[in-house]
Formats: sequence, C-alpha cells, structure tokens
Amino acid sequence: MGELTVEPETDTLPGRSEQEAELPPYGKVVFVLPGLIAGGSERIVSGLANHWASIGGDVSIVTFEPPGTEPYYPIDKRVKLVQLDVRAAPKPRVISAWQVARRIRALRSALKQIRPDVVVSFLTKINVVSITAAAGLGIPVIVSERNNPEAQRFNAVWDWARTKAYPHAFGLVTMTEGARRFFPLYMRKRSWVIPNPVRLPGEWSPQRGNNNLIAVGRLVDQKGFDLLLEAFSKVARSFPDWTLTIWGEGPLRSELEARRDELGLGERVRMPGVTERPTIWIETADIFVLSSRYEGWGIVLLEAMAAGLPVVSFNCEWGPSDMVTDGVDGLLVPPLDVDALADALAKLMGDKTLRVRLAQSAARSAAKFAPDRINELWREAVQTAIDGN
Repeated sequence: MGELTVEPETDTLPGRSEQEAELPPYGKVVFVLPGLIAGGSERIVSGLANHWASIGGDVSIVTFEPPGTEPYYPIDKRVKLVQLDVRAAPKPRVISAWQVARRIRALRSALKQIRPDVVVSFLTKINVVSITAAAGLGIPVIVSERNNPEAQRFNAVWDWARTKAYPHAFGLVTMTEGARRFFPLYMRKRSWVIPNPVRLPGEWSPQRGNNNLIAVGRLVDQKGFDLLLEAFSKVARSFPDWTLTIWGEGPLRSELEARRDELGLGERVRMPGVTERPTIWIETADIFVLSSRYEGWGIVLLEAMAAGLPVVSFNCEWGPSDMVTDGVDGLLVPPLDVDALADALAKLMGDKTLRVRLAQSAARSAAKFAPDRINELWREAVQTAIDGN
C-alpha cells in the first residue's frame, strides 16, 4: 500500500446556502463502516443511526458494499444508506494500495455531496480511510476502535498508517478504559469511553429447558471456539443431555468442524451458521459461553445477560469484567484456561439453582447498559465535534 497523504486545506466544501444553514437537530451525521452484515459494529451503527433519525437528526450510513445489498439489521427508512460499491479484496487481511485509493476517492466524493457536520468512522482500517478522505474538507472525524487494539494486530503498513492518520482525527471512542489506555496521551486528551448498549429484539419467545450451551461469533481465531470445543470435550461425557451450538460463520469453519469430529463431538456440537434473524439464539439458549482470546467489548455476552441467561466467560481483555462480577451475575475464568472453562461449564450444567440465581442477577446488571444512556454519551461526543470544542 502506498503512502497515505493528507491533502492541503484548499479543497474545502463550498459554503452552505441560506436554506442549508438551518441545520437539523443534532446536526448532519455520517457513519462509515465496511458494510452492514451481521456483526457487532454493524449492529451498533444500525442502532445509533436509527436513534439519530428518531430524534430528528439528518443521518447517513456510508458503506463500501455493492448498491442494493440488504442490511442484516433493520434500518429506519429516514436513514440515508449510501453504498459505494468498492468491494473487499479477495484476501481480507491484505488490501491493495489500489483498493485503498479507490475507497478514499469514493468516500471523499460522497462526503462532498452529503456535506456532513461530522463523520463517525468504525473499525481501524476504515478509520484510516475516513480520516484521509475527509482531509482538507473541514469535516471533523471521530474514529471508533471496536476491538482490543493491543491484541488485534495488523501488518506493519496498517500500523504505520494508523499512527500517521489518527493524529488528524478530531477524537477517539473506545468501549473500555483499557482500550483507551493503549493510545498515546495526545489522543486521549479528546476521547470517550462508550460501551455498547444492549438491544434485544422486540418480540422473542424463550424456548429454554433443552440443555443447550450457546456460543456466538465469527468463526475466527479471536473467538476461541477451538478452546471451547476442548473444554466441552472434557465434560461432555459427564453431562450427556447437554449439547453445544456455535452460531456464526467464518474462515475457520472446516478447521473447527474437523476438530469437533476428532474430539468425538460430532453428535453433540452444532454449527448452523448465521442466525436467520438477529439474536434468535437467545430463545434456545440455557447457558451462554464466551470463549474469546480477546475482545473489544463482547456485545453477545451482554445480550445474553439482558435476556436472563447464566453466562460463563473468559476474563479476557477487554469487556467481560466490565459486565460480569464473578459469582454474582456470571462466572469469569482466567483467559485461555481450558480446564477452568470446563470446570465452570460443569458447575453451571450441574446446578440448576445456580443457573437461576446468576440469570436473575445478570438481567439486573445488564440494565445499566440501556440504549438511552449509551445514546446520550454518543450525542455528547458528536455535539462536541460539531461545536469544535
């Protein structure tokens, strides 16, 4: 990838007309992310954009998907969806200089047409693209890191690009204080820690009581499903009536299926792919488990708690300890400790009274992450950028 350049301040947007000067409530906001597939960031952006539209804001979501791609999560009809048709590279971890340049040009053109008061960008590579695309346009850019920036490593070029681009951002949003501390002091001077809100579907019907362990996430190394399979294999014989379902899709499917079969769990572990509708997995779960090696937050863990499920999680960095108090509203085990995870699963599977107690406490604890509170934090950050403070 070639060097990223910041254009001079000569390419500013033309002044607003008298009619356009009458800004809508909360300003004109553009959210930018790769696409609106099933995923944590996509769910958060969809919810934020819908909220902005509901309070009378002028809001657009810009993605790099082909036009006509249907969002996985519901989008308010008042939200403008701009799909730039700059597809991902065949190898997601390696994006060519040509593709990056195309994305920058396409986004810059869209920003000139939309003329927003602020851009809010999600995910590291898109953050770099957004900062570069907005350079010289007089538009403040808030970048949002959605993972553990210390554990989620990129190649040297992207690490360099982030170092060069981020100083030009107006501000930074992380989901945890631990993630915020990763960044240098000059970026933390204007930063916000905003956890993910918990949103459950409006209508869902619990179908509990089938002894079903549930895990949810992309089938990638970060989510640690290989560790979960190992842990479940250690206790499966002692609990023959329990099964494990891993919801999600990703590049490690064949590897995980092979490991499942090697462990003799072919009849005990289901991997049905992506749910047909968001969070349908909460209907059939009896215990939720998060086996991630690292997280930016772990929204599915919070959703499980809000749905009144007993939860078990690796105490990975970052997120789980912000949500779960061990032994009070869930069980936390040391990161990557397969034996400890197996013991915690056995403890819950074998004790219905404990499951009920933890589930009731989990639902109460999740209430502090209600959308209204989190939306207010986002409004404060965006308004700060619009005001130029």
